[in-house]
Amino acid sequence: MGWLALADFLVPADSVRIPFVVTDSVSLGRPFWTFWSAAALANVGDGIRLAAFPLLAASLTTSPVGVAAVTATQALPWLVTGLLAGSLADRRGARALLAQADVARVIVLAVLVVAVAMGWASLPLLLLASFLLGVGETVRDTAAQTALPGLVPERLLERANGRLAAGEIVGNEFVGPPVGAALFTVGAALPFAANGASLALAVMLVLTLPLSLAARPPVVATTQVGQGVVAGLRWLARHRVLRTLAVVTAAVAAADSAWFAILVLYVTERLGTGAAGFGVLLAVGALGGLLGSLVADRLVAGRRHRAVLTGTLASTAGVPALLAVTSQMWAAVLVIVVTSGSFAVLNVTVVSLRQRLVPRELLGRVVAAGRTLSFGAAAAGALLGGVLTSTIGMEAPFVFSAVVAVTATTAWWIASRP
Repeated sequence: MGWLALADFLVPADSVRIPFVVTDSVSLGRPFWTFWSAAALANVGDGIRLAAFPLLAASLTTSPVGVAAVTATQALPWLVTGLLAGSLADRRGARALLAQADVARVIVLAVLVVAVAMGWASLPLLLLASFLLGVGETVRDTAAQTALPGLVPERLLERANGRLAAGEIVGNEFVGPPVGAALFTVGAALPFAANGASLALAVMLVLTLPLSLAARPPVVATTQVGQGVVAGLRWLARHRVLRTLAVVTAAVAAADSAWFAILVLYVTERLGTGAAGFGVLLAVGALGGLLGSLVADRLVAGRRHRAVLTGTLASTAGVPALLAVTSQMWAAVLVIVVTSGSFAVLNVTVVSLRQRLVPRELLGRVVAAGRTLSFGAAAAGALLGGVLTSTIGMEAPFVFSAVVAVTATTAWWIASRP
């Protein structure tokens, strides 16, 4: 897409040249809601597993490192196979790839259920299952983002992505974890059986999606997977706006992880609320994220991408600085709600902008490149937060986040000028 067309999406809100058409009364359509239902089922299953994996690990080993390794292994696939998943998404029909990824995860979960029920489970098996399930998740998530433009009109992308994000938050943070913990108390194998059942239902729904999603994407210039990955990275590196956006969102992800990684220490030591207070704070933050995902399309209003991205980059990384100067519960609540809501709007806007601007035959690779960069930056940011806290003080990660906010917001504003 040329700069004249790109400018239509990046002009400030007060200078939009093309009238915005209100789409509230326009239905997203039955295919989208079928797709949404499949994604919601998968997210509920992921939330169930999110609670059950650490519980099972704790029952198999008393080593904190071993328990933490299970959680870390679930994020590792993005760094190892994320780019390959993007290349695969650009070569296969989205419907088939979604179904195949979830069927593969069902098989892994079935093996795990049998192992747990028979008493054969071990930490190495759990680590292997965690990694394989994470690989399937990278493929599924990448294919899902490439499928959406084929399900809804372009003018509804922000609204559709917002609804998908809302379903993810509800499944991963509200419904799945308490269900997973409750099932584990009844039987250690039950959460994984429930996860497998939810994915099996998701596959059945995916197979009812339009045949257009089963078609292969347009033929790409290279046939080798490795060459395809390089082609996607090369295209992203040449696109000034999306290249800058990938870098600044990764920086904000690192800043967000830096202070969030030590938030439990801040809450328990500075606020003195204990574990219960920390849990309530996380729930309040999830509500903020849910609200942000639901209002993202209204904030963007069709073409205010530049202004919305500027505001959300600044607020997501800048607002946490408040906790560096005050240790009050109201400040912690304000920070967790605003940052969660802003991050949700940021994610919806970034995903929608990529879907609008990236050629279809490269979308999977560009999406995967952005997500891999963000996941890697978030992991590094979490480690940095711990180092800053131990060497400088608990305020350091919040100050670091503020510095990132100024730098990232300025870089984006300059790079995105039409």
